[in-house]
Amino acid sequence: MAKGDIMTPPGTGYIDTLTPDQTATLKEVWSIIFHIADSGEAVIPAAMMREVEKEALSGKGAQTPTVQAAAKAGWFSGSKSVQAEEAAKAEGHGQGMAKISLEDLGLSVDKLRPILWDNVMGDHPDALLLRFIRARKWNTINALSMMFKAFKWRLDEDIPAVKYSSDIQLNDQNPKFFEQLEMGKFYIKGTDVEGRMVVYLNVRLHHPGDQPPKTLEKLTIYVMECGRVMVEHPVETVCLVFDLTGFSLSNMDFTMVRYLISIFEAHYPESLGRIVVHGAPFVFWGVWKIIEPWMDPVVASKVRFTRKDQDLLEYIPAEHLPSRFKGGLDKYEYKYMHAQEGENDHMADTATKDRFVAEWKALMWKFEALTREWVELGTGKQVDVERTEEVVTKERQELAKQLRVAYFKMDPYIRARNLFHRQGVALPDGGVKWTYDN
Repeated sequence: MAKGDIMTPPGTGYIDTLTPDQTATLKEVWSIIFHIADSGEAVIPAAMMREVEKEALSGKGAQTPTVQAAAKAGWFSGSKSVQAEEAAKAEGHGQGMAKISLEDLGLSVDKLRPILWDNVMGDHPDALLLRFIRARKWNTINALSMMFKAFKWRLDEDIPAVKYSSDIQLNDQNPKFFEQLEMGKFYIKGTDVEGRMVVYLNVRLHHPGDQPPKTLEKLTIYVMECGRVMVEHPVETVCLVFDLTGFSLSNMDFTMVRYLISIFEAHYPESLGRIVVHGAPFVFWGVWKIIEPWMDPVVASKVRFTRKDQDLLEYIPAEHLPSRFKGGLDKYEYKYMHAQEGENDHMADTATKDRFVAEWKALMWKFEALTREWVELGTGKQVDVERTEEVVTKERQELAKQLRVAYFKMDPYIRARNLFHRQGVALPDGGVKWTYDN
């Protein structure tokens, strides 16, 4: 089992690149999820709990959000884990064991599995878990805490409703929603030199008092959930370009900056590949001294600063860079494309929707069953000893591909179309097709 504060060696930590220890940690996370999904609670070796507590109490890494989050987690605090251990002993679990429950986390069994799979979408299910595991440096307990808290957030904020709603519905519910989309305050276009999707944020267009803060939050989630469909394995991260051309202190919104940092670090971990801060004027550097300490050191290490437009070419190919930046060859000009008549007619076809949902769910249950078998390999619990790791792993990979196909067959029947479908960027089969006007 991979433990503690372990970094991810280059070239490892992702699907198809896991080391034996990393695979063991992934299996452990799946195993605990299944225990909790089945019964609402799981018994955890107390040694694992003490390891996290020891880090938090000793001050090791105390400045990092990782350890702070672990120390504050419902089933990490010293008193609570002692109580859990005593309860586990009383129920016959034996000495050296502790019990954690969904109730402690504010979740429930009936909501855990739906929110987990809703978050998976068309990805390989392992990819979702691995994002949290990498973010918490292969510490099983920390990763589970982070993931369950993210699930709770998605339920509390009703993220599925934001994801599946049309932009028209969201505009009706959130004042000035369309106004934010139309002005091009932030938009997604093309990829960087490493194949990451690029999100451009035109900070000069933002003024904190011009729109309700909740509208900005909903818009941020909507764009992120739309963008997730266009993140294709093996590239799992995005590049953010904060264009500070024309920036003044009237554009500064500390509340929004805190919100962006929090959701990327806590709810969409391992999503940021690069942050480019472009054209920052002198006045910004005082602001940066305030913002930088808010960021996880790992996230802060991904920030790069560019002064001239041509400096952006180090991170974005000239053919992909919008021509509004000097040196950029793509004549693309952002214009929001509103809903087209009949684009969501599939959602009214409930018979077909029910059929595709049933097909996807059948594969989901099959994947869970196969994953349970995969977790038990080598533990003495497996039924068929001739079913090797290689065989079961190959079957899981194939099934994950089938799940992706089934998801995108179902997608237009459960989710309203968005800008990227209208532009022809997000393809019906889950593929992505960027075009550039050079």
